[in-house]
Amino acid sequence: MDIVFFINSLALGVGLAMDAFSVSLANGLHECRMSKSKLVLIAGTFAFFQALMPLAGWLCVHTILTYFSMLEKAIPYIALALLGYIGISMIREKEDGEDEEHPSCSILSFRKLIIQGIATSIDALSVGFTIAEYDFPHALLSASLIAAVTFIICVAGLIIGKKAGAKLGRRANIFGGVILLIIGLEIFITGVF
Repeated sequence: MDIVFFINSLALGVGLAMDAFSVSLANGLHECRMSKSKLVLIAGTFAFFQALMPLAGWLCVHTILTYFSMLEKAIPYIALALLGYIGISMIREKEDGEDEEHPSCSILSFRKLIIQGIATSIDALSVGFTIAEYDFPHALLSASLIAAVTFIICVAGLIIGKKAGAKLGRRANIFGGVILLIIGLEIFITGVF
């Protein structure tokens, strides 16, 4: 293995983690009383999906390429729908899931976390084309490096969001929801046009 492989994998990780970073920031804003274990769960979920999707893309390239090309066209629509749904839910959320001690802080459900993980990583399916020349151990290592980078970047986003969320109060939910809507639109616009 050479240094170029590691640099490429780390660069892919940084590029893919930017959407997950923004959503982590929104989650930190949304749940300003988040525990350390929840922070690790959220960052780990994003890292898991960021590793899973390139491997799924790699598998598609090596097995069912024609089906994947049809799915690739739907990726921007799926991401917009998922992030739009969560973003609008965050904006509209008033009392559901509010922390009783800190009414401006809400609690992110596991279902929404999984939807976010899929939505922010679905574009990583196409990375399977980028790593298609790798054998499976190299593809797995690349996906693991992508996951590690995503984890670190998401932890930073969550910490920053928590600190800002505690200061912004109830406006943090609106701000976090708007961030998710903007990310969904960005993925949609760059994917379609």
